[in-house]
Amino acid sequence: MSDPYLWVKALHIIAVISWMAGMLYLPRLFVYHCGVAPNSEQSQTFKIMERRLLRAIMNPAMVVVWITGPLLVYWGGHWEEPWFWLKFFFVGIVTVFHHAFGRWRKAFEEDRNAKSEKFFRIANEGPTLAMIAIVLFVVIKPF
Repeated sequence: MSDPYLWVKALHIIAVISWMAGMLYLPRLFVYHCGVAPNSEQSQTFKIMERRLLRAIMNPAMVVVWITGPLLVYWGGHWEEPWFWLKFFFVGIVTVFHHAFGRWRKAFEEDRNAKSEKFFRIANEGPTLAMIAIVLFVVIKPF
C-alpha cells in the first residue's frame, strides 16, 4: 500500500471538489427558486433538490475537508507557513457561506424567503472568489 499521506490528500481533493461543486450550484438553485411561486410544484422540486444537495453532498464533503485538511497540514508541517494561514482564512469564509446557504435553504423550505434573485447571484460570487484565493495560496505559495 502506498503512503497514507497521499491517500488522505486524494480524499481531501475529492471532498474539496464535491464541496465546491455544491457551493457553486446551490445558490444557482436559489436564483431559480426565487422565480417560482411559493408552495408550487416547481418550488417543491427545488426544495428537494436543495435539501439533497446540501445534506447528501455538501455537508459530508465539508466534514471530510475539515478532517483531512488539518491532518495534511500536521503531516506536512505547514502550521508555520504564512500561505497556509491565508488559505485557512479563506476556507473559513467558504464555511461561513456554507452555513448561510443552509439558513437560506431552510427559509425556502419554510416558504419564507425574503431575498431577491439578484442577492443570490451576488452571493454566488463569494465562494468562487474564496476558491480562487485558496488555489492560488496552495499552488503558488506566495508567502
